[in-house]
Parts: sequence; structure tokens; C-alpha cells
Amino acid sequence: MLATAAPVSCDTVLTADYLLTDSGETLCNAAVAVAGGRILALGSRQTILTGYRAAQCIELGEALIMPGLINAHTHASMTLLRGLADDLPLMTWLQKHIFPVEQRLTRELCRKGALLACAEMTRAGVTAFVDMYLLEDAVFEAAAESGLRMLGGEVLFSFPSPAYKNCEAALDCVRRQAEIWKNHSRVKVAVMPHAVYTTTPKLLEACRDLAATLDLPLHIHLAETPAETEGCCATYGKRPLALCREAGLLSPRTILAHCVDLTDEELDLLAESEAVPVHCPRSNMKLASGISPVPAMLKRGIPVALGTDGAASNNALNMFLEMGTAALLHKIAGLSPTCLPASSVLGMATQNGAFAMQNRELGRLKIGGPADIIALDLTAPGLTPLHSPISNLVYAATGHEVTLTMVEGEILYHNGEFTRLDIAALREDIRSAVRELTSG
Repeated sequence: MLATAAPVSCDTVLTADYLLTDSGETLCNAAVAVAGGRILALGSRQTILTGYRAAQCIELGEALIMPGLINAHTHASMTLLRGLADDLPLMTWLQKHIFPVEQRLTRELCRKGALLACAEMTRAGVTAFVDMYLLEDAVFEAAAESGLRMLGGEVLFSFPSPAYKNCEAALDCVRRQAEIWKNHSRVKVAVMPHAVYTTTPKLLEACRDLAATLDLPLHIHLAETPAETEGCCATYGKRPLALCREAGLLSPRTILAHCVDLTDEELDLLAESEAVPVHCPRSNMKLASGISPVPAMLKRGIPVALGTDGAASNNALNMFLEMGTAALLHKIAGLSPTCLPASSVLGMATQNGAFAMQNRELGRLKIGGPADIIALDLTAPGLTPLHSPISNLVYAATGHEVTLTMVEGEILYHNGEFTRLDIAALREDIRSAVRELTSG
């Protein structure tokens, strides 16, 4: 008689009625085995339960296991400003309402706002996010406390901010952040000039050099509105993309938020550069910024990611809502129900988001890959019946069906409970933070 192989020890086994694979295929009666923060195996429930002995086995039942979502552009601490100023043009919103309040921000206020953002994203199935904001040290700390993955950086202006007095001090701030977080498995640093209208060509070139010297990604708002283009042409005699290209910013390490006002020729240049654009449809719609030419980008092979922007201009950090909005917006913009199918939108929120995170292992469930996993409760009336899991994820899910969020093999949220965050205490902290911020 042949000896039967002993089961392999692992940290966790998750089982569910359905599992969404790397290729978009749906496995039924499925399971995934996790050890050391990575996926050891995935396949049928029977095979995994027979072949692996887990320290904990979680039976999710009538649920769908899938990759965690990636929010590729946000400003986490702006949860404190949610609903502060709505229904205004971008520059009026920024200059008359947001910038003045931001001058009163402190590191502790930013930390509390970022913790709230991390809780919101964790609850709705986000496992990684790209963040740019003031006093970003506090956001790094909040992300590390929450357990989420983060690619972040101090927002860099050509004028003073609460974090620095001048451009050189701003660059020093990034150098220090990169040194502090260089060995963290989930928190990474990037160089983040704000935009062409809040920097100078000289500062953009310095950001380029710093990113190259430290081997860091670079993230900037670009071509967000026609007004930005007009201002850039008036000041520099060229459009924003051309200005950034001339400064040497366009490369595979570059992440470009918004990319609304681009010509066909600029789309070709963007494809050649291999930079990663991030589509923020709900923010762009709310601020009437315009519609990013996402279908045209995808046709050129550009890996467009998806982001929420900050909670002051969205007003949610919910990637399920973002997916549904993106899919519907481009159908009406192109007067075609086929121009941006659900599968493409889901790819923007997962695998293309991995391009923005500069970590192509993310955004997929793959043997040997990171165990960044979420599960949705399929007993929710709004997800019944299940003709197509991808259709339900993009067109029907709200994010509140998420029942489990795992990052690097660690469960951060399960069945209404956060494992790292005290939500009741956090909500009380936010109340006091808002009173402090708005009383000046």
C-alpha cells in the first residue's frame, strides 16, 4: 500500500462556495491555503482541506473569495473634510475652502483622519492604496497601524506647507520618509509633486532626480481639467503632459492621477512612456472636471488604474462604487454599452492597481503571491442571483457585502469586527478632531 502524504501545515485556510481566479474564472466549492503572508495553494475545497492542516480554518459558506481592491489615488486624511464644501468648481473648491482649512491641520489631526480612511477602505475590501497628502508621516503611521498596504508621499508644493518651509526642506522630508520606511513590508514611499500649477519646472526636475536617486515611484496630478491646461499653456507655453515630459517625469515609475484633458497624440506619448494613469470618475464627475478617455487608453495597452480621490471630493473611499460609476460613465460618454465591460473595470481596480502600487504581484490570487484577499457575502439580496460574479461585483455590489479583508495573510476585518482598530474610540476621536479643525 502506498503511503499517503502528510498534510502540509499552513496558517489559514479559507473556504467558500466561489473563488475568483487570476484569469477571471470562477471556481466552485473552493478554498485557499495561506502561510507566511502568501498563498500556498488554491483549488477545490476537498483538495485543500485534505492537503493542508491549518492553524485556523474559516468557512465562509455562500461567499466569493477574490483579490483585494486597490485604491490607486486618494488623500486619506481628507476624511476630516468630507462634506465640508460641495458643488463647487475645482479651483474655487480648492482655493476658497480646502486650502484655508488645510493650513490648520496638525500631524495628529492627519493621523486620525487617515485612520478613519483606513477603516473605511478595510471595511469595503480595499487592501492597498496610493496616498498623497500633507504631513504624510502621520498617514504612514496610520496605515502601518491599520495593516493596509500603502504607497505614499509628502505632497510637494513650490510654496510652504505645514510640513516644510521651502522646496529643499520638502525634498528632505521625502528623503527622511524613505529612510524610515525602507524595510517595511506594507508601507512604501514615493515622490509626490502635487501638480504643474502648484510646482515649478525646477521643482519637477528635482522630484525626477530624487525619484531616480532613491529608486522611488513618482506620483502627480496631471491634466485634471481644461482649466489646468489653459493655465499651463498661459504660463509655460505648453500643455501639462508636455511640461512633465520635458521635465523627464514620464516613465514606468510614474503614476498620473486623473488624466482627463488629453489629446490622441498625448495618449500615444503616454502609452510609449509606460506611465500609469489613475481614473477617478466620481471625483471628476462631482467637480465637473471632465471624462478621462479611459477606453482609448485601454485600447493602447495603457494599464489604467482606478482611484477614489479624497473623501472631500468624492465623498466616499469605496472602490465598489467607483467601479460601477466607471463602467456606466463610459458607456454613456461613448454612447456604447460595450466600450468598458465589467471585466475591464474589475481589472482596473485589481491588476492595474498593482501597476500603480509598483508591485505587480498584487491584485490577483496566485500561488506564491501575496495573500491580499477579500470575501463577499453572496446571501445579500442585492447579489442574488449569481449569473456572473464579475457582473455582480461591478454593477450590483456596494462594498457593504464584504465580510472579510486580509492583507499579507493577516485578517484585518471579519464579520463586522476590525482586528486592529477600535472603531468606537476612533469615531469619538474624529468628532473632537473636526471640532478642532473647524473652530478656527
